[in-house]
Amino acid sequence: MNRKAAVAWVLYDFANSTFVAVIVSTVYSKYYALAVVGNERGEGDFWWGLAVTTAMAIVALSSPPLGAVADYAGVRKRFMLLLTYLSVAATALMATVGKGDVLWGWLLAVAAIVGFEAAIVYYNAYLPEVAPPDRQGRLSAYGFAVGYVGSAVALGAALPFVQAKNFGGAFLTTSALFGLCAIPAFLYLPGDRAATLTLARAVRVGFVQTQGTLRRIVGQLPDVRRFLLAYLFYEDGINTVVYFSAIFAGHTLGFTDREVILLFFVVQFSALLGAWLWARPTDYKGPKFVVSITLVQWCLVVVAAYFVQTKFQFFLVAVLAGTGLGAVQAASRTFMATLIPTGQEAELFGFYALVGKTSAIFGPMVFGLASWLTGGNQRIAIVVVGCLFVLGLLLLSAVRAGGPTVGRAER
Repeated sequence: MNRKAAVAWVLYDFANSTFVAVIVSTVYSKYYALAVVGNERGEGDFWWGLAVTTAMAIVALSSPPLGAVADYAGVRKRFMLLLTYLSVAATALMATVGKGDVLWGWLLAVAAIVGFEAAIVYYNAYLPEVAPPDRQGRLSAYGFAVGYVGSAVALGAALPFVQAKNFGGAFLTTSALFGLCAIPAFLYLPGDRAATLTLARAVRVGFVQTQGTLRRIVGQLPDVRRFLLAYLFYEDGINTVVYFSAIFAGHTLGFTDREVILLFFVVQFSALLGAWLWARPTDYKGPKFVVSITLVQWCLVVVAAYFVQTKFQFFLVAVLAGTGLGAVQAASRTFMATLIPTGQEAELFGFYALVGKTSAIFGPMVFGLASWLTGGNQRIAIVVVGCLFVLGLLLLSAVRAGGPTVGRAER
């Protein structure tokens, strides 16, 4: 294993997790929904859900053909760089969003989420290149674990600005952390493969091959098909929880900005613990085992969240959610990596992104609509999330792959 490339790969998780922590999960989502739009009757939930849905639809539709383009035109690292700094720039511009700037704030949210999510397609595709099969589970988990450290650092940096009600300062700080900490990935990850086609030709071939790959997944890769179908449902639940947790805490339970950040600190450290503890079992027991156990845990999280009444109770739920969050994300990425034929990493991870982002099209929109149509009652929407985890668990049981990766000579 190329240790320098592996460290750079892990550090990118640190970098992009700063965006998740401050923009998606705590400060900007809550600021936009409650302060910029207003959420007395769920309007903020609706607009934030619409922003997430729009961004995920763009990523979902573009990921598979762009993944194929990256494989053929040798531009994977360049695409990853361009998308990363699109997100960094949009995050910095969020400092200009004030009360009533609904459309401007929405546009920046869409741009930032598109850049962040699309770059992950290319980032994930590096996993089989930087780690051998028997180390992929651990490296994937270490990436998430270091990412949670990045989240904690970003929240600590943003907290003084939030307490001073200087939200622009929090967004600028996050943008700087994201941009600077991503640099090692672009210096030390493996270079792009030599182009076999021109970019224009690769675009055409990419769309054609996307259709062919979809047919191959359906007809010739049954375990990939079964896994992606299960992933569609349970990732929808996870995305919905991540994108609305701060808004739920603020609107339903009355959490202040400071309390939301402290809550997310708890989630990050428990997620770090979960990712670390499940790293070796992912290789020795298999990613299917780990994902199944953590989906049961997520079902319990949703039930507890529906009945929670106090802030202290919600902090306890956050610990349970965090330990499951780190484990299920790392194990899912490893699960997909073990199923991909060599040479098709970017393309098939594009489909992995397609499924994950497609799921995020519906969950946040359903949550936002349910809250808006019920006059801001977020507890009703949480019931739908629980059903998604149950469906994902049932579908995952049909996947015949996902066993231990230790001892495998090749993918």
